[in-house]
Amino acid sequence: DRVLVRIKDLTLEKADQEVWVRGRIHTSRAKGKQCFLVLRQQQFNIQALVAVGQHASKQMVKFAANITKESIVDVEGVVRKAFQKVGGCTQQDVELHVERIYVISSAEPRLPLQLDDAVRPELEGDEDGRATVNQDTRLDNRIIDLRTSTSQAIFCLQSGVCQLFRETLIRKGFVEIQTPKIISAASEGGANVFTVSYFKTSAYLAQSPQLYKQMCICADFDKVFCVGPVFRAEDSNTHRHLTEFVGLDIEMAFNYHYHEVVDEIADTLVQIFKGLQERFQTEIQTVGRQFPCEPFKFLEPTLRLEYREGVAMLRQAGVEMGDEEDLSTPNEKLLGRLVKEKYDTDFYILDKYPLAVRPFYTMPDPGNPKTSNSYDMFMRGEEILSGAQRIHDPQLLTERAKHHGIDLEKIKAYIDSFRFGAPPHAGGGIGLERVTMLYLGLHNVRQTSMFPRDPKRLTP
Repeated sequence: DRVLVRIKDLTLEKADQEVWVRGRIHTSRAKGKQCFLVLRQQQFNIQALVAVGQHASKQMVKFAANITKESIVDVEGVVRKAFQKVGGCTQQDVELHVERIYVISSAEPRLPLQLDDAVRPELEGDEDGRATVNQDTRLDNRIIDLRTSTSQAIFCLQSGVCQLFRETLIRKGFVEIQTPKIISAASEGGANVFTVSYFKTSAYLAQSPQLYKQMCICADFDKVFCVGPVFRAEDSNTHRHLTEFVGLDIEMAFNYHYHEVVDEIADTLVQIFKGLQERFQTEIQTVGRQFPCEPFKFLEPTLRLEYREGVAMLRQAGVEMGDEEDLSTPNEKLLGRLVKEKYDTDFYILDKYPLAVRPFYTMPDPGNPKTSNSYDMFMRGEEILSGAQRIHDPQLLTERAKHHGIDLEKIKAYIDSFRFGAPPHAGGGIGLERVTMLYLGLHNVRQTSMFPRDPKRLTP
């Protein structure tokens, strides 16, 4: 007859109530005729006391003390106010006095990693000689690593990013679409694609949903977005590259100027940032305990700089680069620091990139043949979105493809989609894992990919 209660809901308001809790054994410590357990659910935990008395025998105390860590148990007991705050637990004002305990699923006694080691700040472990868990060990044993309070918080917040992305765009009148991930030709004419066997021929894993987003705009959907996997066959073993990631993609027709689209995308990201601040403070603080970081800062409206202004800031800081040279990763990060110092924001837009460094489908700036109607968006000095006004005129698109040396046969379907009337439009693609990583101030995108794929990792 007892009520099943979540650990996070066990507060002083529940004091003296009889409850039933299912959780994992995080730690256990026997002391005389008592056994102290810490029960865990996701990022929340509570101290449970098994003591010899009316409801517990010596055998029961011994039984409880011998349950292996990470075993799943059902506990029946009474919530009591703690005599003093319980350190090390999220529920510090109450504890659970156990009357019955049942093992639902027993864990093996030897764990490949200890959860307490996996949530310890790295510097703290280095300083006092205690163990820290390296990245490969975490990823090789991802099931256990995902049980840590930090991982639980990261992926709850990442779920929030997707939810806020959808909420915001639906409110703005966008339609969610689903696009093919198996395609007949390399997306956008690119070479970094995965080839797969497709019956008696070959196919490719989509590098981007861009062709299909644009086809929907041509089909008069006006505003579309999609959330789905994106595949890049790039042999990049960096802190921010994956061979498969989740793309948050937007495409939109506009009336007067492509900045209508830039403003919509920027506002969508701002709404996500505001929503995370309002709804996920517990998760932000949980991650911050292991990976301390300054709170993410942004402006409303979003700061927008032209590329030439960014180059001027870098030159003033001593960087030598040409007007039509693309930003290197070090210069990208340096510019992020310079923008933070000058404007006090971690999020900004760089607009009007040189045409020479953008893909063939990017609309040239009608006022300056060397620049383009394209833009990137940055968080903490790292790119999280690349976008542009797309060329919607098939003749100009053909000319630009020839200029880039692209085989027209390979992009025939792409060019043909604009032959029956296409409105001016623009869009961009956002990397979900990068947004999560940079919002929380983490240092590796593998921390924000549940089961990361990179050139060296295909399992688990």
